[in-house]
Amino acid sequence: MEKSVWTQTPKGEKKVRGLKEGRLQSRKTLLLQYLKGMLETNKNSHSSAVQKTMDFYQSCLNTSSIEAAGEKPFLALIQKLGGWPVSGIWNKTDFNSTLALLMRDYATFPFFNLYVGKDPNETTSGVTKRRYIQIDQPDLLIPIEWNSKTEKSGAKAETLRPFLALCQKYLALLGSPQTTSTIHVYMFISLSSELAVAASPLQYRLLKGQLHQHMSIEELQRQAPAIDWLGCLQAVFHPLSLSKDDHVLLHNLPYIVHMSQIINKWQNKPDISNSGPLHTYMLLNLLHTLMPAMDSRFSETSKAFSGALGNDDEKIPRWKHCVLAAERGFDSVLIHLLKNVTAHREAEKMTEDVFFFFKSKLHQLSWVDQNYSQLFTDKVNSLIPRLWTPIRTSGENELDLLFSQVNISSHNFFSNYIQLLTLWQNRRSKLLISPSEPIDVLSVTPFPLGNEVLVPMGMFIPPLFHPTYPRAYNYGAAGFLLAKDIFHLLLPEIHSYSDTVPAVAECLLAHYLRTTEKAGRSGVLTLSASQQQELWVQYSALEVALTAYHQSLIPHSDDTSLLGLSHTHLFLTSFSQMSCDSDPYQEFMPLDPAFLIAVFCARSNLCPAMQCSVKNYHISPQSCGSFL
Repeated sequence: MEKSVWTQTPKGEKKVRGLKEGRLQSRKTLLLQYLKGMLETNKNSHSSAVQKTMDFYQSCLNTSSIEAAGEKPFLALIQKLGGWPVSGIWNKTDFNSTLALLMRDYATFPFFNLYVGKDPNETTSGVTKRRYIQIDQPDLLIPIEWNSKTEKSGAKAETLRPFLALCQKYLALLGSPQTTSTIHVYMFISLSSELAVAASPLQYRLLKGQLHQHMSIEELQRQAPAIDWLGCLQAVFHPLSLSKDDHVLLHNLPYIVHMSQIINKWQNKPDISNSGPLHTYMLLNLLHTLMPAMDSRFSETSKAFSGALGNDDEKIPRWKHCVLAAERGFDSVLIHLLKNVTAHREAEKMTEDVFFFFKSKLHQLSWVDQNYSQLFTDKVNSLIPRLWTPIRTSGENELDLLFSQVNISSHNFFSNYIQLLTLWQNRRSKLLISPSEPIDVLSVTPFPLGNEVLVPMGMFIPPLFHPTYPRAYNYGAAGFLLAKDIFHLLLPEIHSYSDTVPAVAECLLAHYLRTTEKAGRSGVLTLSASQQQELWVQYSALEVALTAYHQSLIPHSDDTSLLGLSHTHLFLTSFSQMSCDSDPYQEFMPLDPAFLIAVFCARSNLCPAMQCSVKNYHISPQSCGSFL
């Protein structure tokens, strides 16, 4: 990977690969591209787990094999599951046995969702919170809407006709003629509509106190007897041992009770006993789960339905789809690969420096109330920043053993995808007993956990960071982004507690208005509290990153340069690229972040050429930093 970091310009000057004119791609996309590079370049790996991950990725890219297979793999799977009434060949399989099988082996949850997580309402003292099996309402395939007056959900009337056509098209692609499939489609829509009645929005359930409701499996069985709860949960979380006395967390008990009643009702309709509506309902949900592994006719049908509803879905490049798919099942392999290429010592040093000077910022603030000063200082001082790497490292031999039962075919993505779903379900099961927080290899922003601030490895990748880059570049890019993220994370409402925030923001705005008016612009701009905060955050983050960089020069004054720029010039050039980075707070930034360079450069001649939309501003020598 290190050989591909640098390229040669036509003039022979070194240039960072990925540093482009204009807006830089989002950090998540950069990380996905980096993982893509690892999956495409580790061809000489001696690890069978790494090779299987790469083979899975390549089979996902092999769309010609997927297209050639067509619907046959799914039809073969239906037969393996006992057939279905749509084809007229069905073994009348047991309802609960089929449901448990779909959830365990195919990560398909037609009637309710299952996941693992902690109870935020549970308080512990110095002990890691336990995780629970959590049961929620499902993601229904039929479009529904909430009626706040009746406090019930229902199918969207305007979507019923296109949804009917969608289901008929799916069955036609599976070889079922419309003359025989229509009755099954109508029953599927009818059953979906009845289940939807008790589904409710998250905010409503929060207000009603329906989230994180503790209940024993035994009590749940009494409340919703149509489901064999202990049997299904034991199947999904095998080999973990569960008993009827174990507690689960419910997020919509009224729906679960209603769902049980609806299932019982449909099971006892004598006139449709041979039509198997519940079985068909489950297999159509299975089709939806496996759609990413099906040929393009299915995805195009789904896209057409989404378009008919007025949705403009973004087209995801195939490579990105395949990297995301690989992460679901082979996350431990990707963590291993990313850990091997992360410059731990340099990343940890940057994290420590940035966090230290972030903390020093608190002492420079003017507080509305000194009690707030102590509150924030104590909160921040109690936290320890840490590079988020595995506490226990998995070597290649251990990974090879973990994936020894996985058989990947380069020309059978459907089979590979089914194995992926099993791996993903196993990953979920392990969460129940794992004492540590599982690493999210796709994470690109810090987050707090206990008394730590965990900084993900995904923040320290090219073109944001690399040990062979000049430190000035690394601190101007990754250092600034890290500082900005920490400000957002730990001081989310600081504008309400400090007079410094609006003072600095208004000073910066005044500079901006004076310079833009000289450039032929006019107008009055009033900042909201959120805009004031974001302007202060980005200005402060730039200061913190630059101070941290200068601190790094004390023990090691030698730093390389790039394109003949001075160190500070290179730092600011790097920042001007990163300030174009898209983030959730971008909407609150009232002016181009690269303008902040002009404020810093008011006392020097180090201003680089702007890479976004900034002009060559001329501002007064007075610095807004005087407020700090």
